[in-house]
Amino acid sequence: MSRYLTADRIHDGIRFTDTGSILQVSEDGTIEALLAPGTVVAGEHYTGTLCPGFINAHCHTELSHMQGVIPEGTGLPGFLTRVMQHRNQGSPEEKEQSRWQAFRSMQRNGIVAIGDIANTTDTLDLRGEPGMYWYTFVESIGFTPERAPQSFAYAENTYQAFAAQEAAGNRLQQSIVPHAPYSVSEALFRLIGAHGSGKTLSVHNQETADEALFYQDKSGAFPAFLEGLGIPHADFQPSGRNSLQTYMHWLGTTRPTMLVHNTFSSGEDMTAARAHFPQLFWCLCPNANLYIEQRLPDIPQMLEAGLQLCIGTDSLASNHQLSVLAELECIDRQFPEIGWEQLFSWACHNGAKALQLENELGTFRAGTKPGIVWIGPDKSMQRLDGSN
Repeated sequence: MSRYLTADRIHDGIRFTDTGSILQVSEDGTIEALLAPGTVVAGEHYTGTLCPGFINAHCHTELSHMQGVIPEGTGLPGFLTRVMQHRNQGSPEEKEQSRWQAFRSMQRNGIVAIGDIANTTDTLDLRGEPGMYWYTFVESIGFTPERAPQSFAYAENTYQAFAAQEAAGNRLQQSIVPHAPYSVSEALFRLIGAHGSGKTLSVHNQETADEALFYQDKSGAFPAFLEGLGIPHADFQPSGRNSLQTYMHWLGTTRPTMLVHNTFSSGEDMTAARAHFPQLFWCLCPNANLYIEQRLPDIPQMLEAGLQLCIGTDSLASNHQLSVLAELECIDRQFPEIGWEQLFSWACHNGAKALQLENELGTFRAGTKPGIVWIGPDKSMQRLDGSN
């Protein structure tokens, strides 16, 4: 038997529908139709907003045990140093419990798909759970050019463990991706770019001003950061350009690409990257940006440049919660002129496109099960499609 839902506002994942629109849903959460006002008598009305399930396009679930460990405002090099110092603390059981708690909280927060960063196979068990789509981005890290084949082989072994999991349809996907420009050599960038034809790439991009300084003239905090880790960098030759305008040529143009954070991306960077990558997405994680660098990307400039934006939460090492809605609220507080119609589209449709899930998730379309999220006037939230 069908359910007929109305709300003060319904957002179909791209835009707000006409006032009084009716969502027809089957008992298992499948969207049957989005009906015009007055077509039928709706059986359920909700005060607030209905929208499709959220897409968390960037998360580090395997760092969930580090909640509250790193103080705010350290800057990115200091943050990375503390992650490496503390990521192995805690027993395997404690880490597993933290990951499961984070996973359940994302479900409660209306998230139906995760673009998850993996340096280990710790999240294999979570991916086996029903009710969530996973796009696992297996990071490859290595700044020493001659060791690029070994660095890539390590990531490939991890990738194969995820690829071996069975899943119906498109629910589990994975690709090998570079971590960031300051931790991946040109040789390794090129190996990654040549792997996994058609798979989405994800890169931590321009999260700190020091990244640009490193690529422009090898100044800033990263030479000392690499030296502290015992990583040689004498062979690294600065390009005289910002990092993005340099490494994008090492990745090619054939694959969907998601740039994450973008806190210090300039208008010139945006123009150059948009011209280079035919399928390009810019992922915003505003609460993490404030936590680490105490700064947000220039989102109005991104809108002016016509970029495709999506939303991530980053990790509990750099955030107080894993909630896409909390990220949207953060943007709304800083840039109220953007408006919730656009914000919801970033969190739903654009996120689904970035993770190559637009045929299953992100919009209210007949025959799909994108999840249904009810957001009350006080920003309380509930899933209406039988998931929790």
